[in-house]
Amino acid sequence: MDTATLDPMIGRLVDDRYEVGARIARGGMATVYRAVDRRLERTVALKVMHPHLAESPDFVARFRREARAAARLTHPGVVAVHDQGTTGEASYLVMELVEGPNLRTVLRRRGALPLGEALTVVDHVLDALASAHRAGLVHRDIKPENVLLTQDGRPKVADFGLARAVSEATAATTGTVLGTVAYLAPEIVTEGRADQRADVYAVGVLLYELLTGRPPFTGDAPIRIAYQHVTGRVPAPSAQLSWLPAEVDELVGALTARELDERPVDAAAALALARRCVHDLDPADLVRRADVPPAAQPGSEEAPDARGTAAVDLPRRYGTVALPIGALAAREEGPARRARAWPRVVALLLAIALVAGAGALWWFRVGPGATVPVPQAQGQAEDLAVDALRDAGLVPVVTRTHHDDVAAGAVIDTDPDGGSEVRPDSEVAVRVSLGILTVPVPDVTGQDRDAAEDTLAVAGLAVSEVREEFDDTVPAGAVISSSPAAAEVVEHTTGVVLVVSAGREPVELPDVTGASAADAEAALTAAGLALGGTTEEYSDTVGAGLVLAQSPAPGEGTLYRGDTVDLVLSRGPELLAVPEVVGTQVRAARQTLVDAGFQVEVEEVLGAFFGTVRAQDPEAGSMLPRGSVITLTVV
Repeated sequence: MDTATLDPMIGRLVDDRYEVGARIARGGMATVYRAVDRRLERTVALKVMHPHLAESPDFVARFRREARAAARLTHPGVVAVHDQGTTGEASYLVMELVEGPNLRTVLRRRGALPLGEALTVVDHVLDALASAHRAGLVHRDIKPENVLLTQDGRPKVADFGLARAVSEATAATTGTVLGTVAYLAPEIVTEGRADQRADVYAVGVLLYELLTGRPPFTGDAPIRIAYQHVTGRVPAPSAQLSWLPAEVDELVGALTARELDERPVDAAAALALARRCVHDLDPADLVRRADVPPAAQPGSEEAPDARGTAAVDLPRRYGTVALPIGALAAREEGPARRARAWPRVVALLLAIALVAGAGALWWFRVGPGATVPVPQAQGQAEDLAVDALRDAGLVPVVTRTHHDDVAAGAVIDTDPDGGSEVRPDSEVAVRVSLGILTVPVPDVTGQDRDAAEDTLAVAGLAVSEVREEFDDTVPAGAVISSSPAAAEVVEHTTGVVLVVSAGREPVELPDVTGASAADAEAALTAAGLALGGTTEEYSDTVGAGLVLAQSPAPGEGTLYRGDTVDLVLSRGPELLAVPEVVGTQVRAARQTLVDAGFQVEVEEVLGAFFGTVRAQDPEAGSMLPRGSVITLTVV
C-alpha cells in the first residue's frame, strides 16, 4: 500500500527545502515525518502541527516565539530545533532526527527499569531541563513519549516550548489547559500556569513510573486523575517495591511535593538532589528492578505480576486532555474543613461531572479522543482486509513478506492487532504473505562437507542427510552431488541430501599366477582392477602361456578400484642348441656341453683307450631344454 496516496504531505517539498518522506508518528497536536533537508543534505524530523491549531493567531504567535527560543537551546540531552515555518495553513518545526525509541516504547517492552538505569535517565532529563530553565524555557509536557533514546541509549528531551505554546494559547482563548493528565502538576490544573517547578513535578512522576511500571495516579476519567494530583500526594514507590531504599522515596516525594515551596525551585536543584541520592545508595540495589511484565496491547489498562505491580500501557484517556482552569482547587485538609465544604464540593463535582461527561462524550465519540476497533484481518485476502480497514476510517500500510504457513496474498497479521482500539486515521501495519519462500539450490559440488553446509545455510537451506560413496575422481570428503540438484528452485524448508566422496574404493588383489592370460585378466576385471603391461619369461616349471608372476603380488600394499596389475607370462622352458663335440676329447666335450647348459653321460667302448668322442646323442644342432642329458660314446 502506498502511503503517499493516503497522506498528502508525503512527497511534498516544504518551503522548497524539506522533501517529506515517510510518516513517523501522529499525536494529538502534530504529525511527524522523516524528511530530507535538500539544502544541507541531511535527514531531519519534520513536525507539522494539526491545521486546527493554526486557526488561533495567539497560538501561531506563541508557537513562533517558543520555537525561536528552543532553537537557541544547545544541549546534548535536548533534541535540537533547526528551523520553523508554515506550510499551507499548518505550522511546522524542523528537528534533529533521533532514530531510537522513546521511553514509552521501552516501558512497554520491559515493564520497568532497574533502579540505577531509571536514575540515570532522570539524571539526563534533569540535566537537559536545567539548561532550558537557565535559558528561561519551561517544557510543560515531560512524559515518556517526549524522552527519546539514541541508538546508543542516551536520553534526549524533545518538544521544548511546543507544549507551552499550545497550552497558553488554548488557555487564552478557551479558558482550558492542555496537558498529559498523568504528569500534570497541581498548579497547572488549578491556575493554568506553571514555572520550572512544574517540570520538576513531571520528572518525579516519570521516575515513579520508570521504577514501578505505572504512573502514581490512575482513573477511569481524566478529571479523576487530575483531582488526585490536586488533592493527594504521589505515594512512595516503596509501597509497590518493598526493597526500594528510603532515599529513593524521599527523592520522589521531594520532586512531586504538592506545595510549590516544598519542591526544588528548578531542574538544577532537583538534579543535585538526584545525584546525592545516587551517591548514598548501595550498588547492589542499583541493579534491582520491579518484576513487571511488558505492557498489554493498547486498550488494556494493566498486566499484573505475581506481586501486584503492573506495567501500564496508558489508554488514550491518559494522553493530552483539555481541563477547565480552576475547575479543581487544592483544599485544606482536616475533618472540620471537609465538613464545612462538602455541600460545595458535591455541587462542584456534579457540575464538573456534567461538563466532563459532555466533554468526554464529544472527546471519545468525535473529538481527538475518539477510537475505533481495528477490524480482524488475519487470514483474509489482502484487498478485503484493506477495504475493511479503510471502511473503519484507518490507514492500511501494507508490507509483504514470505510465510511458511499463510498462503500468498493472505494477511499474516496486523499491528495493532484486530480488536485493538485506536484513533481514527491511525496507520495499521498489514503484513501480507508472499507464500513460502523458494530459493535456488546452490552448486556445492567439489566443496568439503562443512563448506557445503555453510553455502546452503546462506541460501536458506539445510542439509537433511549426508551419504558417502566411493569415487575414483572426487577427493575424499568433497561433495559429489546434491539432491535436489544445483540450480533447482525449491521451498526453503526442503532438506538437501549431500553425496560426499569416500575417496577411491579399496579392492582385494586376486592371485592369478598359474592361470592363463585370459583367465587372469577376467579375474582382475571382476575384482575392479585392470590389466596393465605383460611381459614373457622362460620357465622350466610353468607352462607356456600361463602367468608366471604378477606385480604387485598379493598382500603387497593396498590397491584401489581401477588400479592396474602387470603380469609376467611363461614362455615355457628355454631350448638350447646342442653343440658339435664328435671327434673331441671327452674331457673337452663334457666341458663344452656343460657350458651350453646340458648334462653329460659317457658310454665307454673298448675301455675308452683313446678318450675320443665317437658319437653324441642327440646329435649336434638339436634344440633341447636346458639340463637335457647328452650321451657321449667314447673310444
